[in-house]
Amino acid sequence: MSLRHPSNRLTDASTGEQVTWGDLEPLDYPAPAAVVVDSSYAALRAVKQHAETGAEFLVVAAGRMEANLRAELRAAGFNIVDPDGSVELASVTREPEPGRLWLLTSGSTGRPKQIGHTLDSLTTVAGDMAPRTWLCPYSPGTYAWWQVVTLGLGSAGQDLVVVDPSRLDEWVAAGIEHGVTAASGTPTFWRQTTMSQADDLAKVPLQQVSLGGEPVDQAILDQLRTFFPDARISWLYASSEVGASIVVHDGRAGFPVEWLGREAEGRPRIDVVEGELVITSPHHGEGLGGPVRTGDAVVVEDGRVLITGRLDSDEINIGGAKVSAGVVRAVLQSHPDVAWAHVRGRKAPLVGNLVVADVVLTSGETTAPDVLAELNRWCAERLPEYGVPRRIKLLAAIPTKETLKSDV
Repeated sequence: MSLRHPSNRLTDASTGEQVTWGDLEPLDYPAPAAVVVDSSYAALRAVKQHAETGAEFLVVAAGRMEANLRAELRAAGFNIVDPDGSVELASVTREPEPGRLWLLTSGSTGRPKQIGHTLDSLTTVAGDMAPRTWLCPYSPGTYAWWQVVTLGLGSAGQDLVVVDPSRLDEWVAAGIEHGVTAASGTPTFWRQTTMSQADDLAKVPLQQVSLGGEPVDQAILDQLRTFFPDARISWLYASSEVGASIVVHDGRAGFPVEWLGREAEGRPRIDVVEGELVITSPHHGEGLGGPVRTGDAVVVEDGRVLITGRLDSDEINIGGAKVSAGVVRAVLQSHPDVAWAHVRGRKAPLVGNLVVADVVLTSGETTAPDVLAELNRWCAERLPEYGVPRRIKLLAAIPTKETLKSDV
């Protein structure tokens, strides 16, 4: 991909600065380079440099660049370009690979690792699109960030309003001021916004609302529909490893079971193997061809395939009976007083584990015995006895990572 649409606009939500891709000054970095940025907007200069020259690089937010990661990247042949423009040369010299860019995984399954891509493999939207002004709230260099940035880079009429994850309280005001018509975020991002900025959220003129990066339950889809009754609401399954693989527009959690095993040229194949989502994708990262086991657990209910969470933490064994933490979480989050929930197993004598939960109420209250009793009744009516949380702890706010995912 080159700089195909230089007239698309870029706006920094924090400062109000606005330029076009064509007017943006590129960042001249020594490839291969790991470009460290202190803001999402600053990263766009390096993106333009890569689009015009193909110089190998990756983007990493300054908050993620700790000493061990810095040493690992230098040992992998990356020159480190810091926000002040200084360069720390790689400890191993190698020739740059033209057209290559790298993503760091989120680290949810261990230390971040590098996944190789190109601008073409990251660009999964083709054809004409209605003009949109997109909000980009993600941490720079992540897969989700690249998905929004490549829209602005490669599709006509797709402008970007960039806001940093550390300043998300500004995004609704910026969305109103700059006429944001499309926004992509995690379910946690949307839950936080509906809690803290409910009075103004509906004033953002959104025509497209997207969710991804975490399991998407019916409660958050329904809540967003109340704020944006005329918008198209879509949830997406995507990752650095397999690219954008599932897109659902019908307003329902999960995807139709008929999609499993479906073969279509240029589209991912989706399978379930022993309760795990397996994807064969044309948008995969370098070296990941063929079926990729995602590590995500799924259940099939009422003709829908629901992604419930990570396999290594989703199944809770209570005295030989098994329950999905994701299913319990979805039940809790379907209660109108619950903004967010996290469910896990806690070791206990005799039965091995008990189900426990952390919950954030829409009111933000942390002492609400009547609500706790109501949640217990709510769960007991919808779950087997062994799946009902034995302890529910109320938190004042949703714990969140820089990736906009829940910090649990």
